[in-house]
Amino acid sequence: MLRIVWLCALCLIFIVPFVHADEKPNPALLTLERIYGKREFEAKRFSGRWLENSDAYLTVENADGGGQKIVRHDAATGTKTTLVRAADLRPEFDAAPIHIEDFALSTDHSKLLIYSNSKRVWRRNTRGDYWVLDRSSHELSQLGADGPAASLMFAKFSPDGTRVAYVRENDLYVEDVATHHITRLTSRDSPEIINGTFDWVYEEELFLRDGFRWSPDGQRIAFWQLDTSQVRRVTLVNNLDGVYPESQQIAYPKAGETNSACRIGVIDLATKTTRWMNIPGDARNHYIARMEWAENSDELVVEQLNRLQKVNRVMLIDVETSDATTIHEEIDEAWVNIHDEMKWVTNGKRFTWISEAEGWRHVQLVDRRGTKHREVTHGDYDVIELLHVEAAEPWCYFLASPENATQCYLHRIHLDGTAAQRVTPPDQSGWHTYDIAPSGRYAIHSWSAFGRLPTTELIALPTHRSLRTLVDNQKLNDNIKRLELGETEFFRVDLGGGVELDSWCIKPTNFDSTKRYPLLVHVYGEPAGQTVTDRWGGSGYLWHQMLAQQGYVVMSFDSRGTPAPRGRSWRKSIYGQVGILAAQDQAAAVREVLKQRPYLDPNHVGVWGWSGGGSMSLNAIFKFPDLYHTAIAIAPVPNQRFYDTIYQERYMGLPKDNFEGYFNGSPINFAHQLKGNLLLVHGTGDDNCHYQGTEALINELVRHNKAFTMMAYPSRRHGIGEGTNTTRHLRELMTKFLYEHLPPGPK
Repeated sequence: MLRIVWLCALCLIFIVPFVHADEKPNPALLTLERIYGKREFEAKRFSGRWLENSDAYLTVENADGGGQKIVRHDAATGTKTTLVRAADLRPEFDAAPIHIEDFALSTDHSKLLIYSNSKRVWRRNTRGDYWVLDRSSHELSQLGADGPAASLMFAKFSPDGTRVAYVRENDLYVEDVATHHITRLTSRDSPEIINGTFDWVYEEELFLRDGFRWSPDGQRIAFWQLDTSQVRRVTLVNNLDGVYPESQQIAYPKAGETNSACRIGVIDLATKTTRWMNIPGDARNHYIARMEWAENSDELVVEQLNRLQKVNRVMLIDVETSDATTIHEEIDEAWVNIHDEMKWVTNGKRFTWISEAEGWRHVQLVDRRGTKHREVTHGDYDVIELLHVEAAEPWCYFLASPENATQCYLHRIHLDGTAAQRVTPPDQSGWHTYDIAPSGRYAIHSWSAFGRLPTTELIALPTHRSLRTLVDNQKLNDNIKRLELGETEFFRVDLGGGVELDSWCIKPTNFDSTKRYPLLVHVYGEPAGQTVTDRWGGSGYLWHQMLAQQGYVVMSFDSRGTPAPRGRSWRKSIYGQVGILAAQDQAAAVREVLKQRPYLDPNHVGVWGWSGGGSMSLNAIFKFPDLYHTAIAIAPVPNQRFYDTIYQERYMGLPKDNFEGYFNGSPINFAHQLKGNLLLVHGTGDDNCHYQGTEALINELVRHNKAFTMMAYPSRRHGIGEGTNTTRHLRELMTKFLYEHLPPGPK
C-alpha cells in the first residue's frame, strides 16, 4: 500500500524529544542540540593572508570601541602594526564602521579596497559594496555610488592604483579613484550577454567567477563574454516572500543541450575599443576554462577545452593581432582536469604544468613556445597540489602522500627533478594544508586528523620549525577527548582483482564484538570528492559519532572514480559509467565487511549521502534491494540527463553517444526495485541539483506503488542551510528516520 508521509506528519515526530527535559545531559554524550544547536564543537579558523611581495601577513581583528582594524604581522619578529584603524572605516563621523568582508591593497600599499554588504550570486557572495580608503589622507569613498547598493562585483585596482575596474549588472566599468569619474567599458546588446563574469555552469563546474584581468601595464583589460541566448532555462519558484509566488529563470545547459557561446575580448582603455581574440573552434562547443596575461602586456595565455573535455589546448594570443598559437596540449581518452597550478618561472620563459599523461599526476616544466617539456616530479605517486615555486632558488613545494591516499603532506623538489624530500614532520600524521609566503621562507600551516580539530601555526621553511601558534583549538580538542567516542579505524576493503577501497569505521561506544549492530554507510562515490580522508570532519563527523554512541557502526568507502591520489587509472576507471561502477564497488565493499565482521547485522544495513552521494544512495537501495534496507538521499540527481553539460559530459560523454551509461547510471530507472525504507530530502530552490529531478523520481515511485518518505524544504538551495533552524531540523529528521527504520544496536 502506498505510504507517503507529508510535511505536517513529519513535523509531529519531534513531539518526542531525544533527551527528556527533566534529565540532566550526560557531558560525555553528543546530542543534536550540542552539535547543531549550541555548536559546542565548532572549530576556530585562521583567516590571515600574506602581504604581496612581503614576509608579513595581514589579519582583520575587532578593535577596541567597536569596528574592525587591519593588522600587519611581521613573520620573522612577530611585531604587530595596525595598518588600518577602525576609525578610518567610518563613512561619516558618527556612522557605523564598514564591516570588512574582504579587502585588497594597491601595489604601493597607499590605498585599501574594502568589500562589504555582500549578496549571494549562485554559490558565493560575490556582489556587494566597495569602498576605497586613501591611507595617507584617511579619505574614505564609495565606488559606483551612482548605482544601486550591493551591485558591484570583483572590483580590482589597476597596477598603478589610480583606477578600479568592476562588473555591474554584467557590464564592465572603470572608475578613477581620485575624481570618481566612471567610464562604462562594455554595453550589452541584450540581457542574455554576460561580460566580466559567468553563467551558472561556468561558475559551478570550472570554478570561474571573476571574469576580467588588468594587463600588467594597466593599459588594457581582458575579459570573458558569454552569450546565453540559446541556452534553455530552468525556473525556480519562491513561495515564501509574498502573497504570490516569485519565479527566477536560470540559463542552465543540461547534458546534451546547447551551451553558452564564449569569447575573449581585450579593451584598450585609451580608445575604449574592444578587440575580440581569434580563438578557433565553435564558441558553443568548447570552453575557455582559464585566461591570464602571459607575464607581459602583449600576450594572453588561455586554456581551451573541447566539449568532451578530452583535450586542453594551451594557447598564446597576441593581443595586437588577436592571433592564437597552440603551445601545449593535454590529451586523455577519458577527460582532462583543469587546474590553477600554471606558474611562470625563469622570467616568463617557462611555466609549470600538471599532467597525468604518464599515469600519475606530476609537475612538468614547459617552454614558453611549447618546444620542450621536462618532468619535475616523477614516480608512482600523485602530486595533490603544486603550491609554490621559489623565484630566487629552484625549489617547488607541493602536496602529496605516496604511502597513504587518505592523508596529505608537504614535499619539495628542485626544478631539475632532484633532491625530493618530505617537509612535514613524520610524527604529524593526518591532513596538512599550507599557505606559503611569496618569498617561500614562511608558511601558515594547518593540521588536523579524523578526530582532531585543526591547529594553525606559522612555520619557517624548509625546516618546518614552528614560530608561533595562530589558532590552537586546544579547548575544543580537550572537550572532544572528554566525550565517550567510539573507536575509529582506517582500513582497506579488498574486492579482489587488485581493487582495494580506502575505508573508515566508527564503532559504537562500549562495543561488544559478540553482539550485532546495524551498519550505516556514508557515501559520495562520484569524481568530485572523497569521503575517506584523515582530517577533521566537523559536524558531520560528530553526527556519525553521536550515532555510534547510540549503537550504530558507521563506515565509508571511497570507490573507484573518486579523486583520491591513487593514479590516473583509479580515478578515470569511472569514465562512461558514473553511478554504475561505484555503486557496484560500494555494494561489494558492504558484502565484504559483512563477511569479515560478524558483529555487523546483515539485516540492518543503511546508506546515506548528499548530492552525488544522494544519487549513490538511491542507486544502492534500488539496485541492491536485498543488501540495503534503509536509505537517506539528500538533494540527489535521479536522472543524469537533468544535470549540467560540463560535469555530466566530462565523465559520461554526450547522451547520444552513451545511452546505456546514462540509463544505467540514473537511479530513476531502477526505482521499481525499491523494497526498503527511503527518505528523500530536497530543497525546492536548489539551483544545482534541481528539485525537478526529485519530483520526477517521486512520480516514478508512485507509478510503481512504492512506499517512501519525503521532505521538501521550501526555497532552500543545494546546501539546505537557509532559514532559521533548517540545519538542526534536517539532522533531527534524518536521525529520527534512522531510529525508526534502522534501530540502533546492539542485539
